[in-house]
Amino acid sequence: MILASIGLLSIPNWVIHLSSSLEWGIAAFMMYRYGTITARKDIRFFGLSMLPHWIGSFFVLAYHISTDSIPLLLDLSETINLFGSISLLWATMHILKTSGTSTPTASMMAVFGTLMIAGKPQSYLGDDVFDAILQISSVVYLTFLGMLLRVRKKDPTVFSGLTVTGFWFVLVFISVTVFFMYLATEVRGFHSLSHDDLLHGSAESLLTVSNLMIVLGIHRQTRKFEQQLISRSATQHP
Repeated sequence: MILASIGLLSIPNWVIHLSSSLEWGIAAFMMYRYGTITARKDIRFFGLSMLPHWIGSFFVLAYHISTDSIPLLLDLSETINLFGSISLLWATMHILKTSGTSTPTASMMAVFGTLMIAGKPQSYLGDDVFDAILQISSVVYLTFLGMLLRVRKKDPTVFSGLTVTGFWFVLVFISVTVFFMYLATEVRGFHSLSHDDLLHGSAESLLTVSNLMIVLGIHRQTRKFEQQLISRSATQHP
């Protein structure tokens, strides 16, 4: 049975992509709200720092709507995501600074090797520039993940374990996507991963899972704080 499609993607695949984008936007809002009810500007700032990645997802959606025919949209998405990763790292370092913890960035730097394989998306800016953006973004995001663990250890009230796991699970999404790119182009004979609806949707579903963990983790942390307020209020006013 042939699934109905819009552009290169089937309707179910579009649902997965839209869900990923929606979940990240919800997570940013919930994080900002958590910062508001806890009266912590650093947490609110972290919520705002999630917005660039959300904006970047719109360019990915537009790229797929164009049937992957406008490489500039993908370049814009990756560039915005680079600034998004920098924003997340900066916000996390700000939380550590607020808690009085040093932030030895040099020791946290590591390169998540971006594998360049046949069938990768075409770039308007050129392969060298596109590859550089991906690699720098990978370094920044891995540094952010390291800082995230430091925040979790120093002040568990900021992020729940589930939220931290969700951010780390993005690495699983990236790894599987790279592997599926190879399968789609070298084994199954498609022009790119986007042309292989099954593998593309399967890979993107992992990002949906990652974002959902982040959302549920923030919700869990918010509920925990609200219950503590209720308990404290009941204790003070018997």
